[in-house]
Amino acid sequence: MCFFVQVKSRRACREAKTCKRLQAAPAWNGFSGKVARAGFPGKQSAAIVLLLLLSFGSRSVAANWQSTLTKDPPGSFPELRPLRATYRFGWSGLTAATGEVHFTKTSEGRFQLEGTGRTIGFVRALWKLDVNYHALAYAETLRPVETLQTEDYRSKKIATHLTFTNNGVIRARTEGQGDSAGTRTREFSLSNLFDLHSAMLYLRSQPLTDRSTYRVVVYPATSAYLATLTVLGREKISVRPGTYNAIKFDLQLNRIGKNLDLQPHRKFRRATIWVSDDADRMLLRVEAQVFVGTVFAELQSVRFDRAKS
Repeated sequence: MCFFVQVKSRRACREAKTCKRLQAAPAWNGFSGKVARAGFPGKQSAAIVLLLLLSFGSRSVAANWQSTLTKDPPGSFPELRPLRATYRFGWSGLTAATGEVHFTKTSEGRFQLEGTGRTIGFVRALWKLDVNYHALAYAETLRPVETLQTEDYRSKKIATHLTFTNNGVIRARTEGQGDSAGTRTREFSLSNLFDLHSAMLYLRSQPLTDRSTYRVVVYPATSAYLATLTVLGREKISVRPGTYNAIKFDLQLNRIGKNLDLQPHRKFRRATIWVSDDADRMLLRVEAQVFVGTVFAELQSVRFDRAKS
């Protein structure tokens, strides 16, 4: 209790000294005077101006988020071998969907990811969803080329086509079927964007030393997000194919608004990701804290198209 009082007293002294210094400044006197003339006298006007200054300061920090982005070129880590893998998805230990991915390198020097997924069991009776995913990235630069995602629900179908350029992305989104289908096109301008596929390839190419942090902008489907990935350390994790030495990550997301302002993600809190700590660095498990609780994705099987070199 005494410690709390002392800390509180010291804090009060510092705040009082700060206020006195501010009140002695000509700019402060002029600004606080305007606030007081607006109907907020004395200490109330000083508090309002202090809050405004703090608000401006925080906005200034938020506006500089682009300067914190990771600008390192693709790392020298070996590229991912062509593979086929299956995953299960769900929450609270319940499997709600399954998916399969096929990763290859084309003859044109591009990495290609083909994926399919579908809800299963009683979940499908409540919520039918079939997903197809196609993504291309340049093998040399790990920059995205295009992404095509189709979502087939019980009563509607959505197709999203992303075309990436040096200056941003062009999104074409079609909803409905047949004559009732309508397409809307939107552009988002920001250089060095990633989609999910290319972001994974870029990040796995980096050194990934413990406690290192990477910040990239990802445009997965309809909006851009600032993804902050922190390497928490190394540990063992067991999934169906076996026990792996793994790299453990923390992932946080912020939505990027139309004016390039950062906004909280309303449905996503944070995620923990495990990637194999070997020459493949393949995704083993994801646990995400979202608005409905904890959801997961976990590796069920993997088959490589060629042996390790």
